[in-house]
Amino acid sequence: MSYGRIKHLFPGGNTALGFFSYYSNIITQEEADRLIIIKGGPGVGKSTFMKQIGEEMLKKGYDVEFLHCSSDNNSLDGIKIPRLKIAFIDGTAPHVVDPKSPGAVDEILNFGEFWDEEGIRVHKEDIIRTNKEIGAIFSRAYKYIKAAYSVYEDSAVITNEALNKGEVNLLTAELIDEVFEGMKVARREGTERSLFASAITPDGYCNYLDSILTAGKVHEIKGGMGTGEDRILQKIKAAAIERGYFAEAYYCPLNPYKLEHLVIPAINTAFTTANSYHSSRVDKFTSIDMQHFLNESVISAHEYDLNQNLKEFDNLMSVALDTIHKAKDLHDRLETYYIPNINFDAVNLCFEKTMKRILNV
Repeated sequence: MSYGRIKHLFPGGNTALGFFSYYSNIITQEEADRLIIIKGGPGVGKSTFMKQIGEEMLKKGYDVEFLHCSSDNNSLDGIKIPRLKIAFIDGTAPHVVDPKSPGAVDEILNFGEFWDEEGIRVHKEDIIRTNKEIGAIFSRAYKYIKAAYSVYEDSAVITNEALNKGEVNLLTAELIDEVFEGMKVARREGTERSLFASAITPDGYCNYLDSILTAGKVHEIKGGMGTGEDRILQKIKAAAIERGYFAEAYYCPLNPYKLEHLVIPAINTAFTTANSYHSSRVDKFTSIDMQHFLNESVISAHEYDLNQNLKEFDNLMSVALDTIHKAKDLHDRLETYYIPNINFDAVNLCFEKTMKRILNV
């Protein structure tokens, strides 16, 4: 039996708007045969439990999505097994998920059943204090990210002024004609699934583009702050949906409403943006450099401002990343109050029972 394919992505992100959740797009109520929401504290084994299930299903030939946590990219917030229409999601804060159709679709798996409550309650004051500290640190980090985005926007205004929008519109029209050649507008619109391919994490900027850009034809658009790649992708996405296709849309971790990558599985085509903060190593079918559409005299006139903005942006984001790392260190401390009080034998037994249920053994 062949090994299943892995897709890595982020269902939530640390953004200029604070923590932003696309968790509702992991699996819809209509799509899901079963959505298992795991509840429990830090360090109780939720992520390890989901990793084990995902790895076992990969060995059995199932494709699996590994949904990473933006606050700890080495940890999972969920997995999805598309062929079985099953997903597991960590339903605890800051991405609280509760059942919408209990019994029919959703169920809760309570890892609180596997801990020694008295052993944890001994650390009540430390747990409460540490949780407050983590909340305050994330609040500070989001302020730095928001400040960095304000600087980004200033550069985007300058670059947008230099952008030859007419030429970009012509390019976009040509791309749409090429990609959707002979494909008419459908009577029923397609759908979109919105998630993140990259995130701002304790380990810095992290992306899983190579696991997402698996289409036969990958078009790359190289750009920078305000060079208009998102305008192109929005129009292509709209064209795909008008023609009845399903589109996987991956948004910017800085601004969760800015489209960065687009995959249209039915026509084996994808579009990705590349800059100094993220890129992919997959083979490209075409590559477009947005610098060709900029008026160099406008850029030159604002060269000092753009360079200063770039320095300020990087400085602010560096502080934001350090701050998120501090929150991760505190979260690791929080786990030490729980881990010694978890019955991991019971967790393992739960894993075995859950695997049997999934496979209907």
